[in-house]
Amino acid sequence: MSASREARETGTTAESAETPKSPAGRDDITVVHLMRHGEVHNPDGLLYGRLPGYHLSELGRQMAERVADHLSSRDITYVVSSPLERAQETATPIAKAHGLDIATDGRLIEADNVFQGKAFGVGDGALRRPENWKHLVNPFKPSWGEPYIEQVVRMMSALEAARDAARGHEAVCVSHQLPIWIVRSFVERRRLWHDPRKRQCTLASLTSFTFMGDKIVSVGYTEPARDLVPAHLLAGAKPVKGNGKAFGA
Repeated sequence: MSASREARETGTTAESAETPKSPAGRDDITVVHLMRHGEVHNPDGLLYGRLPGYHLSELGRQMAERVADHLSSRDITYVVSSPLERAQETATPIAKAHGLDIATDGRLIEADNVFQGKAFGVGDGALRRPENWKHLVNPFKPSWGEPYIEQVVRMMSALEAARDAARGHEAVCVSHQLPIWIVRSFVERRRLWHDPRKRQCTLASLTSFTFMGDKIVSVGYTEPARDLVPAHLLAGAKPVKGNGKAFGA
């Protein structure tokens, strides 16, 4: 059975819950945490997307350390990251706390976007330029970047690879807001097109998928560094005009 079909047939819940007990004789309960990276140093407020050279801010490093502390007592046996610097830097304290090396998986990378490198704030930036309007014709695909379904396919594949690497234990995969939200939406059988302001995927948050064998049986969400996250970057917050980091990446 394909990963996509299996995900469609899986019943899940968005509630954070205890890991279910295995049936007698089975020890293959595996938890894969999809973690969004910490805050990025981005003084110009650009949509940085897949561009290299964007590193965690000092606050972002504090967020990464906070999550490492939060996970220190968990049975983490595998840590893997998107190849982008901000994700690698977020993974570092977690891997260190468990004496692990960081694996890199290109499938965890940020979604491609034609607006990367441009200002993308509310009421200013790239959306005001008529030459960019052609990229906005189909928000359901979306027409301005990597199709949602392609994100689902690669992220499900990365999830399953992490599950296999940590079978019977726990794994941490450091990725980016949109791919994490899209794969969660798919698993929870929600439509993939959405209002970016309503993504429940705050900086340094954990979206945790519990597998029993090869099937996802629950989805949980936690924000270990919530008190460190600027208010306008919390899920559901009203964007600040002129702040290109309003939706993060």
